Amino acid sequence: MAITKDNALHSLLSHFNEMVELVMRQLEIVNKLLVDGTTNIPTEIQQEIEQNENRIDGYEISLGNEIIDIIALQNPVASDIRKIMSAYQMISNLERIGDQVKNIDKFLSRIEDKTVFEHMLPVLSNMMASSILMVKRSVSAFVNDDNDAAVWTIKNDDVVDDINHKLIKDTIKNSHYPEETRHLLFTFINLNGIISNIERIADHATNIAEASIYTNMGENLRHPKIAKKEEDK
Repeated sequence: MAITKDNALHSLLSHFNEMVELVMRQLEIVNKLLVDGTTNIPTEIQQEIEQNENRIDGYEISLGNEIIDIIALQNPVASDIRKIMSAYQMISNLERIGDQVKNIDKFLSRIEDKTVFEHMLPVLSNMMASSILMVKRSVSAFVNDDNDAAVWTIKNDDVVDDINHKLIKDTIKNSHYPEETRHLLFTFINLNGIISNIERIADHATNIAEASIYTNMGENLRHPKIAKKEEDK
């Protein structure tokens, strides 16, 4: 029996919501680690993060294939195409959020100076809580056609950045470290900001190159093993 456009779109949004729930679960796990001040992460938590990450990667591939099928087979109208392409962009960003969660998990286990970490925990927890709320509101804006939530998220980005920069500065200034140590911490923070932004530029360049190869050759390089499994189904 042929699949109707409405059924195909419903299936896409249903699977999209499953991916969202999985990403939110990852964020909740890391948030709890930060709230608890955990650096020695239990094996079962590590395993869950890894399994969830693999599933998120799988959703990105399978949802991408669903989108291609809808566009190719269902003749979606302009409003449907806008919804579909918005979903595609969000899927890509959700997958990247999953990558960031895995990175945070990795860096947490490498923390050596527990005293510095404990001083920075309030800032880190605040940043994570704010970011999780932004993810929730941005997804809600898409699923519920809530433009107010979308505008709030965009405006809140700068507000959250300003608040968190102030919290970081205040935390270091109010610590009991010698002035030399405080200067060193500020230097590390600024260097990390530079490095992170350079890394993101390289990431975006890689994404553009991968999209170019996909356009020219139809080959998905982001998760080749998962893409191969999808093609073999």
